[in-house]
Amino acid sequence: MSARVLVVDDDPNLTSTLQLGLSQRGYQVVTAQGGEPALQQLASEDVDVVLTDINMPGLGGLEFAERVTASHPDTPVIVLTGFGSFESAVAAIRAGAYDFLSKPAKLDAIAIALERAVQHRSLRREVQRLRLEVSSGAGPQLHGIIAASGAMQKALDVVARVATTQTSILITGESGTGKEVMARAIHERSGRRGPFVAINCAAMPEALLESELFGHVRGAFTDARESRVGLFTEANGGTLLLDEIGDMPVGLQPKLLRVLQERKVRPIGARAEHPVDVRIIAATHRDLETRIEAGSFREDLYFRLNVVSLHLPPLRERTADVLPMAQKFLAQFSERAGKAVKGLSARAAEKLLTYDWPGNVRELSNCIERAVALTRYDEVGIDDLPEKVVAHRPTRVVLAAEDPSEFITLEELEKRYTLKVLEALKGNKTQAARILGIERKTLYRKLEAWGTAADQPES
Repeated sequence: MSARVLVVDDDPNLTSTLQLGLSQRGYQVVTAQGGEPALQQLASEDVDVVLTDINMPGLGGLEFAERVTASHPDTPVIVLTGFGSFESAVAAIRAGAYDFLSKPAKLDAIAIALERAVQHRSLRREVQRLRLEVSSGAGPQLHGIIAASGAMQKALDVVARVATTQTSILITGESGTGKEVMARAIHERSGRRGPFVAINCAAMPEALLESELFGHVRGAFTDARESRVGLFTEANGGTLLLDEIGDMPVGLQPKLLRVLQERKVRPIGARAEHPVDVRIIAATHRDLETRIEAGSFREDLYFRLNVVSLHLPPLRERTADVLPMAQKFLAQFSERAGKAVKGLSARAAEKLLTYDWPGNVRELSNCIERAVALTRYDEVGIDDLPEKVVAHRPTRVVLAAEDPSEFITLEELEKRYTLKVLEALKGNKTQAARILGIERKTLYRKLEAWGTAADQPES
């Protein structure tokens, strides 16, 4: 559905020209000959954005902008100011205008400003919706995991099918994608009565890691002044997460493999084994198959751990999760800080969506915690965000592959970029075709050739 624009000006020739030009660009345009008639229209019908002149008899553009902002805070106002009038531009922003353009403004510039304003309004409403969901405990999540994106919904579908089994699971994904959170969710859903125990296999030397996993008896080695229960025994009846399994020392891997095969543990220095009932979940940001080829990871251990594979995509590939996740963190950190911070401003939300998040969920969490600490108001604004988030400008299509064998064809690159544009425009094919520089019918042909036409909403 195309956006609805109210054009306000006392010059009927200008309103007619704008109505014609913007209609050709896919907008629904209504007009008003001055501020007072425009307010009457807004009282009876909804519009997505208002475009108004600043110099009008009677109710001027600045006062009109103030009254629209007060009565319709979700409706952005764009003000047309005199050419080169910096003072008028500042006054317009202070009056609550979302944006301003200097006259005479070209139709293309107006269309771009309108598109940004419409997206701003949509984003603001989405932030408000998410705020209500978080406050009411609703929303697309499982055991605290946000899954608004299709990729995460698929991951949770796998979790739902395997959680209650005894099957070993290998969780892969970049650092900070929430692998331990997912492992905890699997354990909570499994119904196992024992504890959830986690250990980072990259955080300690081989001898200490062996003792931590299997335990030891008194006198087994120097400084072993008393016996110690290992994590396999501690997690009996529950779940053991072997985090960063790809960095486990090679010498310890066959010992781990034996425990997984026999389901028995022998503490260091002990003569007898004892059985354990432990669900194993392993996690890594490494490519284990590459490490197998390099001789730093055992293939038989890999197959023992990788019965079910669960990949968590990076945050840059699941942008639909960014705002729900940010709202969730905001609620957590504002409660912890004793602040009444209710949500994000639309401009702050826009910055969160366009940032790449190289640190993934962990970086987003830190960003929101910082913002809550800094903000003086009841919502996080753009000035509360880290400078690198605010200054970030997306300038390219991200190509994750660095290995030449993983490079994609130009056709695949075109397909991914086209679908990304359609996703950003919520399926608006007219705008997408304009941005891509192709005819709308050409876009349809490409979608049909890729087999994705049925997945796209009609617009």
